[in-house]
Amino acid sequence: MDPLNAEDPVTIGPFRLIGRLGVGGMGRVYLARSAGGRAVAVKVVHGELAAQDEFRRRFAREVSALERVGGHGTAPVLGADTEAERPWVAVGYVPGPSLRTVVGEEYGPLPPDTVRTLAAGLARALTHVHGADLVHRDLKPSNVLLTVDGPQIIDFGIARALDTVTDGGLTSTGAVVGSPGFMSPEQVRGDRLTAASDVFCLGTVLAYAATGKSPFGGADSGVHATMFRIAHDEPDLTGVAPELTGLIRACLAKDPAARPSAAELAGTLQVTDPWLPAEVLARLGRHAARLLEAETEALEAAAGVGAGTGQGAGAGRAGDPTPATPLPATATARPRGRRRGLIALVTALGTLAVAGLATAAYLYGPLGPSGDRDDTGARTSTGADGKGRTPTGTGTAPSRAPGIVPAAFIGAWEGVLKGSADNPGEISRIEISQGPAGSRAAVYTHVTGERLCIGRAVLLSAKDGELVLGDAEITASVPAERCTPAARQTLRLTSDNVVAWSSGVARSTFQRVRTGTSVVPASFVGSWEQAPDTITQPDADRFTYRVTITQGPIGAPLIRFEQSYPRTDSEGNALSGSVNCTATSVVGGVGNLLVIGPQTRDPDTWDPDCVENGSSNLRLVHYKGKELLQMYDMSADGEPGEFVRD
Repeated sequence: MDPLNAEDPVTIGPFRLIGRLGVGGMGRVYLARSAGGRAVAVKVVHGELAAQDEFRRRFAREVSALERVGGHGTAPVLGADTEAERPWVAVGYVPGPSLRTVVGEEYGPLPPDTVRTLAAGLARALTHVHGADLVHRDLKPSNVLLTVDGPQIIDFGIARALDTVTDGGLTSTGAVVGSPGFMSPEQVRGDRLTAASDVFCLGTVLAYAATGKSPFGGADSGVHATMFRIAHDEPDLTGVAPELTGLIRACLAKDPAARPSAAELAGTLQVTDPWLPAEVLARLGRHAARLLEAETEALEAAAGVGAGTGQGAGAGRAGDPTPATPLPATATARPRGRRRGLIALVTALGTLAVAGLATAAYLYGPLGPSGDRDDTGARTSTGADGKGRTPTGTGTAPSRAPGIVPAAFIGAWEGVLKGSADNPGEISRIEISQGPAGSRAAVYTHVTGERLCIGRAVLLSAKDGELVLGDAEITASVPAERCTPAARQTLRLTSDNVVAWSSGVARSTFQRVRTGTSVVPASFVGSWEQAPDTITQPDADRFTYRVTITQGPIGAPLIRFEQSYPRTDSEGNALSGSVNCTATSVVGGVGNLLVIGPQTRDPDTWDPDCVENGSSNLRLVHYKGKELLQMYDMSADGEPGEFVRD
């Protein structure tokens, strides 16, 4: 890591810059810290690319898509501003060496069990990438980072943003995108790429991990010769252990349809624990120690610059009291006891900085709302209302630090982030309880058209008119594993029932709303049925759609959908059988409207022909003397579904 220079900004968005990590074709990469202490890699687009409208549009679409991956075996997106003069995106920093560094420079080819576990972790990550409708397109050893808990993929999807730029030395639309030696036949030919292309590249990465070389030769043998071999020749698997050759050959099938999917690989490969050789684990600790030393020097230098130039705290506060928050878990889950033993081993080696690793910072999990633990390390339990409770059992509850939250902030607040109060496209809710600084006493719910996320945020600071929340942890995600933790949030009290909310460049006004275990307005509770459409549905009696709303708290699946309609053939003609669908939705907001998250199918009654709908908002209207329940799709404009009481 290189120190910042006079040309570099002190902060980007809510992130404090620490040093330079590198520069690439898209832009410069900085190491930074969030207000809560989380390590972040901030990528800032080059000025010449930022001036190109097509690149900016593509970059914005890619950032939006990357957020859906959710940080599973990949670095999560923690913030972005695609409208800035120099667009940027911040992702969780993974301070581990690349596969290329470990195999090519430090250790050499990896043993078979390690390669098999590497394959499982990468396949799992690719499953999430492909599930977000992304194709990595540049999977190679330098884009795979190794951590104690498993591999992580970086820089996925960025090649797609670069693909449309036609000048500045970058590739144009339809040009070959990828790295020679680690490309698929489809990339070599310039064909349309699918998820199967990433699986082929996975095979080349695994061959490299097992032998230290690409199965089709490297750049030293000539780019065109290498690309010809990828398209036409069989791979050279000399040196690959016999137990790995079947796996790698399957991935390297020339026909994309003949390759296994990433999900199939992830579901069949066995993993080992610990997965890395002892020497590599020790290197991870030393790598983290060097990083911490470099970061300390950078912070000291930044503090000196700030003192001398009047840049103040923004120049890098070496004494920042903000508590560091856990980094996200990586691909391979591991028993907690074994993790503790590993950290003890690395610490004994003198690498105290291993706490900076994503996995080490995550070892003991997040603290409860009060920040307390018993002597066994167990967290205080948390109820559905987000308030801390003392662990059950004998003994006296541990003493707690006094709460810092002003009484005026206690309660629940909701606001619209996109759209309007009558037609929201995105809403957020924050429920605040009392707690000391550093505790996770703020429960937030975030609903977009495609997902519902629930998490708990750290209390950073509070004064009479302002409350600041730090980094968060995700506690629920619908669909599963699609959410990323919220960044720093600030609430400023403007009246007894209104706060001004901000997070980075986002701003909104939040209103005080109902809280507790019965938040659904009584007028919504009950069963509602959609009236038959005799005009577009000739067999109207074969169509039923019922919505049942029950009472309960935010975050509970209080909405049940039951739908039945005729099965049809390929031409749309009704058949004798019926499609029966049952799903539920979690309540995410109870402000002006009842806001619910995406539907979750009932696996016992779900038909393959059923379709899961996204998030919706519900409202009651009166028309011609009848009370109607209207359901609006939050992800698209259109007419609402209308239901009458059953």
